[in-house]
Amino acid sequence: MIHDFAAEAADPVRYAALEGDWWLAIADVIGSTRLAGEGRHRDVNFVAAAVVAVLSRAIQQGDQPVACQFGGDGAMAAVPPGRQDAARDALAALAHWAGEVMDVPLRIGIVPVRALLDQGLEVMAALQDVGNGNSFGLFLGGGVAAADAWVKDDAQWRLDPRPGPLPGLEEVSCRWRPVPPHRGTVLCVIIDAVEPGAAGVAAMARIQGEIERIVPTAAAAPLGGGERMVTRWPPTYRSLLMEARASRSRGAAVGRVLKALAASATLSVLLFMGWRLANFDPFYYRRTTAERSDFRKAAGGPRMVLDVSEAEAEAIERLLAAEAAAGVIHYGTARADATTITCLVGDLSADQHVHFLDGDRLGFWRASVMLKAMKAGKPLPAPT
Repeated sequence: MIHDFAAEAADPVRYAALEGDWWLAIADVIGSTRLAGEGRHRDVNFVAAAVVAVLSRAIQQGDQPVACQFGGDGAMAAVPPGRQDAARDALAALAHWAGEVMDVPLRIGIVPVRALLDQGLEVMAALQDVGNGNSFGLFLGGGVAAADAWVKDDAQWRLDPRPGPLPGLEEVSCRWRPVPPHRGTVLCVIIDAVEPGAAGVAAMARIQGEIERIVPTAAAAPLGGGERMVTRWPPTYRSLLMEARASRSRGAAVGRVLKALAASATLSVLLFMGWRLANFDPFYYRRTTAERSDFRKAAGGPRMVLDVSEAEAEAIERLLAAEAAAGVIHYGTARADATTITCLVGDLSADQHVHFLDGDRLGFWRASVMLKAMKAGKPLPAPT
């Protein structure tokens, strides 16, 4: 379990190496360029969060949390032995719902860790503790990027969509307003090592340390301590529509929309008036929403959404450019005018909730476009 991201997230000792009877489940949105052009950025984030919600529920064994990670326009999970069929069913149902109901096509697949190990590609997984039993999955090793590429490039690893139940989908929502930067700009960063194995992991640890010297990433949390977060009343039509489409029936959709309107109104009034309601403390909820956000993670290498000054952003980009020129890393960055929040709220009375961040206008996806161009040796896209 990782408690201090800056000190521990790049340390392989904190991770468990997955054995050959594990699997990696992969989902990513197809056609992000089209969806971004249509202004449907939040739809993409909503579907990616839905993958985490449903897949986590499907592969969980008892009360043991699972390593599952939101990626902006997709998600991945470490699937324990014996849960691969449940993962396949969940992925297939997610892809059917995303394509048919949300008009956000998903590419889905599952890769045996044994196949990665046979290619000399290690996969290490850990859980980042964010309080009260809530956690995020973190990953190290060259097998993570390889599994993602295999699902994209080779049909043998992919799955076909088909209808099925989607327990957990009801927990996804996105009603907070995008949060403008407090320090200057929102910088989305993704980094992969060129070398596999221990050399690549060591390079990631060193570069993470260099970034921490430019700006302590804990101080660059885009939501601050929650005080920057503002409720929206009424919620946007788009956010309500997405929640309605995540319901099992028309009647359930109406009920969910009414519940969303009531909850948003209540939270807005309580925060504005400074009130608490029975056992619900809106200020605690807002603060823990910020604390339980995934603005820092690892998926082979670091993935971060940071609120930084222009000077800090430029220093990070110079560092990464120098490391790339030296053949150590591939990377992608993107600027954003705000940070978006997609929520996964389970049993609120039991304080079970986590929150997924992205740069506005799909910052992670735009950074990934640069990363992919760099890996392919193509001209890099213009800075965004």
